Amino acid sequence: MSHLLLSVLLLVPSAEPDILLQGGTVYDGTGSPGIVADVLLRGDKIVAIGKVEPGPGAKVIDCKGLAVCPGFIDLHTHCDSGIVNERTKANKNYVTQGVTTVVTGNCGSGPVDTRVFYDTIDKQGAGTNVAHQVPHNSVREKVMGNANRAPTAPEMKLLITFTDAAMHDGCWGLSTGLIYTPGTYAKTDELVALATIAANHKGHYASHIRNEGTGLLDAIQEAITIGKQAGCPVHVSHIKASGKAAAGMSGQAVQLIESARRQGQTVTADQYPYVASSTSLKATLVSNRYRDGTEKEYVARYTDPAVAPKLRADVAKALKERDDGQLVQIARYSPNPKWQGKRIAEIAKLEGKEPLEIVVEIETHGGAQVVNFGMTEEDVAVYMRQPWVATASDGGVQTPGATVPHPRSYGTFPRKIGKYAIEDGIITLEQAIRSSSGLPADILHLKDRGYALLVLILECLALSPATI
Repeated sequence: MSHLLLSVLLLVPSAEPDILLQGGTVYDGTGSPGIVADVLLRGDKIVAIGKVEPGPGAKVIDCKGLAVCPGFIDLHTHCDSGIVNERTKANKNYVTQGVTTVVTGNCGSGPVDTRVFYDTIDKQGAGTNVAHQVPHNSVREKVMGNANRAPTAPEMKLLITFTDAAMHDGCWGLSTGLIYTPGTYAKTDELVALATIAANHKGHYASHIRNEGTGLLDAIQEAITIGKQAGCPVHVSHIKASGKAAAGMSGQAVQLIESARRQGQTVTADQYPYVASSTSLKATLVSNRYRDGTEKEYVARYTDPAVAPKLRADVAKALKERDDGQLVQIARYSPNPKWQGKRIAEIAKLEGKEPLEIVVEIETHGGAQVVNFGMTEEDVAVYMRQPWVATASDGGVQTPGATVPHPRSYGTFPRKIGKYAIEDGIITLEQAIRSSSGLPADILHLKDRGYALLVLILECLALSPATI
């Protein structure tokens, strides 16, 4: 049964003309089937849902045959830098997907000074709402650089201080990226200590877990353990089973999370609806034991007689696991733009070199962003059917150009609805909408987003039924 409440008008003054969305099928974000109704907008508020007669001067939009739903909330974006850039602050590639709120600070990366970040957004304006998280990797780098070791007692005190300050300034939780440096060098106890600070502010622990391949279950268990010991909700970012050897592990991952949920823990996840991921070539193919220190030190390892043979052998092995580079596509590489959009195996053939030599050339000339084809449709569908898995892009602010980025920055939400719900029937349309609106609102504990419910509108406007 739908939770939509009909034919109620709230008295909200506005200098702008009313907008009436007339005759659309309204999905309320709860997962209930849609119902045909009108939606009246006054200024930036929904003031009526039901059978509504337009007032004088109202702009009427015929929505017959169309779906009307709450704005989408993307729990996992990398919009941090783009949203404060004057040229890209409108965040058009998200607005055109129906996204009205983006979460930043993901994978442990983003602005450390939350107050400055929010103040910049407020001053300049932005195309979407923004909710930031404490970026563990960035905080750790600020305190102790790219060091492969545990923090000293004074350093740990600073990590706690920066985390506490960021939460006080409005962060929604702590985010980690445990395949990236320097976060990958953090042990579980360090993460528990910092997640406890987030918990003290009623925040969550969101993690790009330590392993999304054959170590998936141990990595999920680590996240669950951190949340349990810290006393905060756990959110697994862009959940997947990556690589041929991990294919089919989604069922076990779901069972592990369901077990924690049955025991009373709050554990959720998000997912983008693609079988390919995207990150740096370095994070994809190079073991973290070679990635500490400065960029200069990292590049020097490729020619260091004591290190280079082992490093090259490890990269060669990683390439072999990805069909000798056939599964890895270059998305952005400014030193040689003609390689963008091509697979490493294809580039090697064109250049008359081995795939390993192409990787070494890229890594010693600044690195590249890549798209990695490592998942199966079966695993994607298993996760997608879970009522605790939200839709999220893992993308960033994008403008069309010469690069060939992962399409998730432009098409995550339309693809989830159009392909997986409407065309393939993996989930229903109302479930797809809930995973993009009501569910992420619940995960963030947002009170005025994600639902077309009158009670939420009343809370947002601080009105009581007696004022209607």
